[in-house]
Amino acid sequence: MLFVYVTLGGMAGVVGIPYSLIVGNVRLLYRVSMAIARLGVRAAGVQVELTGLERVPKDTSCIFLANHVSNLDPPILFPALPGQASVMLKKELMRIPVLGTAMRMAKFVAVERRSSREAAQTSVSMAAEAVGAGLHFLIFPEGTRSKDGRLSTFKRGPFYLAMETGAPVVPVAISGTQKLMRKGSANIHPGVVRVEMLCPVWPQDFETREELIAAVRDAIAKALPEEMRPAE
Repeated sequence: MLFVYVTLGGMAGVVGIPYSLIVGNVRLLYRVSMAIARLGVRAAGVQVELTGLERVPKDTSCIFLANHVSNLDPPILFPALPGQASVMLKKELMRIPVLGTAMRMAKFVAVERRSSREAAQTSVSMAAEAVGAGLHFLIFPEGTRSKDGRLSTFKRGPFYLAMETGAPVVPVAISGTQKLMRKGSANIHPGVVRVEMLCPVWPQDFETREELIAAVRDAIAKALPEEMRPAE
């Protein structure tokens, strides 16, 4: 996986970023990047079983909220999403040469782990702009990888975004990655990962943000294997 990402990803960046600057968009670079992400996953011997794609609303920007148990989750989930998607990521990643430029062009949103309320609101506003521009948005609402593989509590930020934009929320359940690449390890083992897109949840159907959070978390929990569901 590392070989594929370093060699092909590097070449794609060197050629694709100047091209994207010339034409004024990153659509081609995004498609190439997703193809490289898929190839890297296959090179690691990981087989992805994707179901429920037909449930994703067509011709509208969606907010995909997924559980998070491994560093394998992003390279598996991103290529599985239809169309082009943005994501919230650590601000430090934006400083990486070449890669940081590409992520800014793709309207990725930088966040600080220990940010102020004002900084958090700015991140949500930037994410809303990306959704308004026709992009999907992928967020891990737990905020970080689960320590034990079980679904943890959700942060409120993603649901501020959902309420502000009115975009449909698509819960996503991913399982298997916690066994193939465990937290704290760089080793990747071949195996099967299951990704299920669940029925969309519409923010307009809920009176409060807390009710929306509960509905999305409950949907993901029910779709996960028993050993990954919340302890309570």
